[in-house]
Amino acid sequence: MTAIKALILCAGRGERLRPHTDRTPKPLLPVRGQPLVGWHLQALAAAGVREVVLNTAWLADAFPAALGHGERWGLRLHYSNEAAAHGGALETAGGMATALPWLVDQADDPFWVVSGDVFLPGFAFSPGAVAAFERTPKRLAQLWLTDNAPHHPQGDFGIGHDGLARSRAAGFDGPCLTWASVGLFRAGLVAGVATGQCQALRPCLESAIAAGRVGAQRLHTPWVDVGTPERWQALNDGALA
Repeated sequence: MTAIKALILCAGRGERLRPHTDRTPKPLLPVRGQPLVGWHLQALAAAGVREVVLNTAWLADAFPAALGHGERWGLRLHYSNEAAAHGGALETAGGMATALPWLVDQADDPFWVVSGDVFLPGFAFSPGAVAAFERTPKRLAQLWLTDNAPHHPQGDFGIGHDGLARSRAAGFDGPCLTWASVGLFRAGLVAGVATGQCQALRPCLESAIAAGRVGAQRLHTPWVDVGTPERWQALNDGALA
């Protein structure tokens, strides 16, 4: 099996969490004794991942200052500083395309992507999930979907009986769940995105879903979008997840 690598998305400004994010990037805010992103690093290391890329932009220098090179988790961290190299955050697809030299050796190598501002206790980044994804070489992504939160009641995507993601943009009229901002990907999903290009992920996903090349499954572990001061406080108080 491929020695899989991972990308943690850390470039956002965290506007909804201001003023807390004025001096601290959202993924570095403390959650139950360690930076929020530390929970992902811990879980990735436990799953056998050894190399992780963090794409950064807002307060980019704070990440290596806080996390170093990953030694405390047994990881090797790489920093894709989009602000320094490209003038600002590149959004998810742009960040993914720009980080590809660190993430893949061969064009069809899978890699994990997870947002640095979600809390996913219990998610295992399972080698079994990677192996299953490798057995579906035509798929460009495998998404984990969770129940819709009150602040996002419409959800994002549905799950077909064939295990493929479904989209309203492609005519799906069934129930949709929320993408938990974690998944397995291949470089082909962002094949049309140039290094340094600012590009959202949704159009890439919609195109691949329409072509039947995105899988989806339910997330069965807790999930919190740490998007507001109230949710961050509730998380630290033990009222969430």
